[in-house]
Amino acid sequence: MDAGYDVVRLAWLLRDLPMVLVGRLRSDRVFYAPAGARSGPSRGWQPRHGAKLVLRDPDTHPDPACATHHHLERYGAVQATAFGRMHPKLESRAWLKDHQGPLPLIEGTVIGLTVERLPGNATPKPMWLWASTPVPENEAQADHWWSMYLRRFDLEHTFRFLKQSLGWARPKLREPEAADRWTWIVLGAQALLRLARPLAVECRLPWRQPVPLARLSPARVRSTYRRTCRNTVHPAGPPIASAPGPGRPKGGTNRLKPTLQHVGKAHYKG
Repeated sequence: MDAGYDVVRLAWLLRDLPMVLVGRLRSDRVFYAPAGARSGPSRGWQPRHGAKLVLRDPDTHPDPACATHHHLERYGAVQATAFGRMHPKLESRAWLKDHQGPLPLIEGTVIGLTVERLPGNATPKPMWLWASTPVPENEAQADHWWSMYLRRFDLEHTFRFLKQSLGWARPKLREPEAADRWTWIVLGAQALLRLARPLAVECRLPWRQPVPLARLSPARVRSTYRRTCRNTVHPAGPPIASAPGPGRPKGGTNRLKPTLQHVGKAHYKG
């Protein structure tokens, strides 16, 4: 999820579910490490927060739990740094104003991502993510988290296509079973457009440029789907019976309603 969502609050509300939340952070956020135990007897309250981690201040960054380096064709050199068991300082307001007892310490993994370049010649800035798992098991798991965040843009475009083009949210359904059934129908249409991509490569509108098969979007296939089906070889129709049908039972009446012709109106089939 993007920085507009409170990923820490959502992680606390969904803590009983087997899921990992990954959200983008603003660059002005501050997190804290675990306080640890005091050495020797002391008076006063036990501290709740340890060393401070200021995202925009590299001098406050501790030793990372893991650090990886990769090279991507789209972004160039990519460096990821993960800091484990980092929590924000919460206050008794907003969604915690009715909380009873001490405020919770919601620990997670802070991931800093630095790339060499961005599409469109934009100046790359460090991107910060927060995962709801306190410590990554290994470097591959940390790389999996920020890789999934990069796929968020593809998911958002997919949801927008399902809603705007395929009418996912258009019907007003009352029953949950009907909503589930309609969702599977829309997903089937999405899969059909994916499978029809090889047939729609050459079937394009005159003003469109040729697009490779790997970059052919479902919206592009949908715009030419009717022409694609017309140019596709269709299987043979059902065989015609050699004997006539039984017809209407003896003594029965015709239950088909007669066709009504509107006077003074011309109806055209488009």
